[in-house]
Amino acid sequence: MKPTLLIPAALASLALSACTDETISGYADRETVWTLLEIDRKPFDSNATITFPKPGQIVGEAPCNSYSSEQKAPYPWFEIGPIAATRRACDALDHESQYFTALTEMRQIEVQGDMLIMSNETGGQMVFLSQR
Repeated sequence: MKPTLLIPAALASLALSACTDETISGYADRETVWTLLEIDRKPFDSNATITFPKPGQIVGEAPCNSYSSEQKAPYPWFEIGPIAATRRACDALDHESQYFTALTEMRQIEVQGDMLIMSNETGGQMVFLSQR
């Protein structure tokens, strides 16, 4: 009986898993724009969106500025890097600050139909609705 080498199969498996996006962008439709409905169970009175267009990438519109960041944690975990945003001023900068602060504090993310729910260990929550 001829010995079988498992190394090539293991390497192929590793190569395939390295190409798979394990972040939220691998699970959510990349074309979907998610609009923020509430933070911590209170309506959010400004416009804010988030999308996941590429592996590990976050892009969106905050109340005043467009922004981007990266997301490296595997689904259902959520952890973003520094937020890069344009520098436009508007009357809703306090809402924008609230949005960015809440976004950086979220640690889990879940897609349930047309809802995207982010949460953290202290009970914080952000709820978004799909805008397809």
